[in-house]
Amino acid sequence: MPHLDFSALLQGQYLEWLQAGFIFSLQLTGLTLLLALPLAVVVALLRLAPSKAARALGFAFVEAIRNIPLLVHMLFWYFGAPELLPENIKTWLYAGNIEAAAALIALTLYTAAYMAEDVRSGLRAVPEGQLQAARALGLSFLGGMRFVVLPQALRITVPPLISQTLNLWKNTSIATVIGAAELMYQAQRVETASFRGFETFAVVTVAYLGISLFITALAWGFQQRYPVRVAR
Repeated sequence: MPHLDFSALLQGQYLEWLQAGFIFSLQLTGLTLLLALPLAVVVALLRLAPSKAARALGFAFVEAIRNIPLLVHMLFWYFGAPELLPENIKTWLYAGNIEAAAALIALTLYTAAYMAEDVRSGLRAVPEGQLQAARALGLSFLGGMRFVVLPQALRITVPPLISQTLNLWKNTSIATVIGAAELMYQAQRVETASFRGFETFAVVTVAYLGISLFITALAWGFQQRYPVRVAR
């Protein structure tokens, strides 16, 4: 039976690498969530707008993003999109931390497309008569959505949005393909330097599992404390 030794990974440089990757993955998740949620709300409103052009724009965004693998998004924003820029700007980008920026853009757009459908489902779950009543009282479509429908819809949508946050946390691992220094990237560095593959990825598995269970617990706790009740 092989000898397992976790002590080398829990101290010194290896621990610093893993901690740095873990923190960066959390930061990437948080910042993506901060950017993706407002974008998702805007896209959901576009998909339900009275204007056909607005609905078409929202539909095009969701379908174009959701039907392309996240890996392709990552590679496009890292290798493809910079090629459209002037040479001096491209050189400046690659000299900086373009890996993190590309990962953030790809994750934000990808997550927003899925969240937009969750928000749209929440908006449609609110009885249509409430928006009609708001319009009858003189509110515009956006005003009725903002003050009447959206507050209720977001409460309905919280559980699926937390599930999307769980998916987002796991999807940050794909950023390793473009060299973003998240947890999986650092784990590969540790494994290569230490030759402790089982121990390294066991630690990483526990880290991913721990945060995933925490997010799942948040979803369960919210559902227990704030059961969904839509006004009729």
